[in-house]
Amino acid sequence: MADERKPYEIDPAAPLIHLRDAVVRRSGRIIFSVDDLSIKHGESIALLGPNGAGKTTFLKLITREIHPLHRDVPPVEFCGAARPLLSEVRSRLGIVSGSMQDEIAVHLPALEIVVGGLFGTLGLPKHMNLQVSDEAWEAGRQAMALLGIADLADRDALTLSSGQARRLLIARAIVHDPETLVFDEPCTGLDPQGMYYVRHSLRELVRAGKSLLLVTHYPEDVIPEVSRLVMIKDGVVFADGPKKELMTSAQMSALFDVPMEVREEHGYYQLVAEY
Repeated sequence: MADERKPYEIDPAAPLIHLRDAVVRRSGRIIFSVDDLSIKHGESIALLGPNGAGKTTFLKLITREIHPLHRDVPPVEFCGAARPLLSEVRSRLGIVSGSMQDEIAVHLPALEIVVGGLFGTLGLPKHMNLQVSDEAWEAGRQAMALLGIADLADRDALTLSSGQARRLLIARAIVHDPETLVFDEPCTGLDPQGMYYVRHSLRELVRAGKSLLLVTHYPEDVIPEVSRLVMIKDGVVFADGPKKELMTSAQMSALFDVPMEVREEHGYYQLVAEY
């Protein structure tokens, strides 16, 4: 019997993301192509590759910000839906990127910015004359507490350090309790202290039951709880498999086109260039 589901209908049994023969073309040139790749519900993976490899294009396919070439069989499915409602995507994904930090460079209390994540706004949508419930405020406080920044609730966002502001963005992304958190270069622009707290927060989120899609060019961002690695290079999937099998000196050297030595300690990996 043919599948009679409408293209926007969600299938809970389908993978969270499924890409097959997904091709993105710009100015007549193919900039990204995936033959077949699935991301399961509850799976924490890292998408690793050099700058310009196509990681952001991959991410925007998932978030529906860009669309691949048309195919008779849908090239991108979100929970089995070829054209999911944007509200479905937003409810299941919480997205954080370093580039979003400029958006919270405003004179607003930190807690108000977090609670605004429930409405998809920066701060609270005052033009809607919205009455924010006690439950919404409590959800914001709990999100901040999980990130270790509960004491910053009343602070002006402009007074926060870069690391604190990045954790504030993460709290805003999780306040609506999404299934999966998507991090695009989460440690870009942070000092070592900021990197430490953001990576620590990633671990706490996984321990709290969230799954991660981590997009980065820093192997140091790949926390121990991530078990699968998808390597992107020159707009294609270079390798896909268990992290322990792919995080090797030979694979990293080939991925970044420079001689690299991989060192592992306590589940974390570090690349050391051979000059």
